[in-house]
Amino acid sequence: MPNAAHPSGPDVRQANTMTTTSRRTKPLRIGCAAGFWGDSEAGAAQLVMRGGIDYLVFDFLAEITMSLLARARAKSPDAGYAPDFVRIIASLASELKSRGIKVVSNGGGINPKACAEALCKQLEALGVALKVAVIEGDDLSARADEFRAAGVREMFSGLSMPPQFLSVNAYLGAQPIAAALAAGADIVITGRVVDSAVTLGPLVHEFGWSWTDWDKLATGSLAGHIIECGTQATGGIFTDWESVPGWDDMGFPIAECESSGTSFVLTKPANTGGLVIPASVAEQVLYEIGDPAAYLLPDVTCDFRSVKLQQDGDHRVRVSGAHGRPAPSSYKVSATYGEGWRLFTTLMIGGNDAARKAERVSQAILQRTRRMFAERGWDDYTQTSVEVMGAESTYGPHACTTGTREVILKIAAKHVTRDALELLAREIAPSATAMAQGITGFAAGRASPSPVIRLFSFLTDRSRVRASVTFDGLALQFEDTFTPVTSVAPSITPSPAQAVRIADTVTVPLLRVAHGRSGDKGDMANIGIIARSDALYPVLQQNLTAEKVRHYLAHVAQGKVSRYSLPGLNALNFTLENALGGGGVTSLRYDPQGKALAQMLLDIPVSVPTALLDNLP
Repeated sequence: MPNAAHPSGPDVRQANTMTTTSRRTKPLRIGCAAGFWGDSEAGAAQLVMRGGIDYLVFDFLAEITMSLLARARAKSPDAGYAPDFVRIIASLASELKSRGIKVVSNGGGINPKACAEALCKQLEALGVALKVAVIEGDDLSARADEFRAAGVREMFSGLSMPPQFLSVNAYLGAQPIAAALAAGADIVITGRVVDSAVTLGPLVHEFGWSWTDWDKLATGSLAGHIIECGTQATGGIFTDWESVPGWDDMGFPIAECESSGTSFVLTKPANTGGLVIPASVAEQVLYEIGDPAAYLLPDVTCDFRSVKLQQDGDHRVRVSGAHGRPAPSSYKVSATYGEGWRLFTTLMIGGNDAARKAERVSQAILQRTRRMFAERGWDDYTQTSVEVMGAESTYGPHACTTGTREVILKIAAKHVTRDALELLAREIAPSATAMAQGITGFAAGRASPSPVIRLFSFLTDRSRVRASVTFDGLALQFEDTFTPVTSVAPSITPSPAQAVRIADTVTVPLLRVAHGRSGDKGDMANIGIIARSDALYPVLQQNLTAEKVRHYLAHVAQGKVSRYSLPGLNALNFTLENALGGGGVTSLRYDPQGKALAQMLLDIPVSVPTALLDNLP
């Protein structure tokens, strides 16, 4: 990596032994400017210019993003990172320097060194001296044969390893980030790390926390978990969306953290859009988690069941009650591989009985192309999916729209060859002259097949993964701190909610008494449900069992449904296995990440004591 921003880098041994002589005592403000690769570029400037922040962090990476970056790097050795990050930091470099704001980002993707080189060239051209560190060691693709020979299987499905991977990356933790900051880095660029690590690293460095301060590490990780998805923490995608102002200038999240590590405040820049209240923050706490008593991270095992949220001023919510236990002895590894091709295409159909027209059109197109496949000696589709948007196809048996006069027909299919799906793409438009009247919507042009990318997750012993830190072009001696656990203190078990006698009840949609948010982890969806009052939580516990949710969403969930309790938030979390058709770009569904599942579940009828509804808005 060029040393342009700091031509005379420190001696390796000196860099390795640098420590902070006086620990920070005042609160540290960390702002997150991106929740995914493609988030609004307005976030970084807003936080830098209006947020009064000390650290600017970015979360660019999802599991499938890694495979896309790996494909980019395969085409060019200089690619494989998020170019948006380089562009954004270059545009703000002078302000970052003058305000003393440090940056931590996983924008390095599959090629963090190339990302740093590109950024250093920009900084040199601008004449801005900022010291850059690079975190590597997460890329385990060179060891794929080793894992295969050891008989490694996918941790959820039990499938054996495929013959070839596109990417293989371990989820690293916050320790190398803290080491880079201790060495004096202004900007830390990582590959795959857990999303919350970009926040926890600065906290450990600034406050001098120990890697065995489990509750502090859990609190810092929760801060990172809440802000990692950007404006989702400040009112974005909130259930009560009409109460959220300023969508055009949403405030990006800021975690205002204290050295005690017992709590922090979630807020946003002043005079920006959004809504920071306990309910909106609670939804983000539940987003994309499984068992809240065992949220496993490389640095700590978190227990979020006792987390409490309290309004602490205008657009300020104090978060407390996170507990931690020793970190797991394994790293999670996410690998991706190609498995054929898929096509995803849509068209519009208008007029009376539009939904029934759409069903017949889809059947005819698939039947025609299957006949053409057979004539060419091609195999059948490996999978097809038809959904009629506007007729509530995604709601399954709960659809209640009748007489729809305008629908979007989605046809998706998978095949082992691209040629077969190219033929399907060509046979969509002819339906406009051969099938139902009212077919239109071809202005965007013909759809193109894309590779099917599947996720393969497994665990590997952390001692077999070695993170590395390059600071200003020189290797920094770094060793992961991990002490094998011989005995583990029991996790905190909050008192169970009190039962309530269901009498004088009224049946209402769940939305009337709860908030909800859903997300994904591979092929597993989670749905978090939060009671709108303390008194309603026991009602939810009695009404909303795992079995009831499984039955209601049986058209989606093909596997086990589990329920977890978070009494501190008056919340329940449901995980739905095999619920997303493979998830990510593997799925043929219109909602492959389960983003609308909470909205579906909020329609389920529940019996509620009439008296408990009196004071609800």
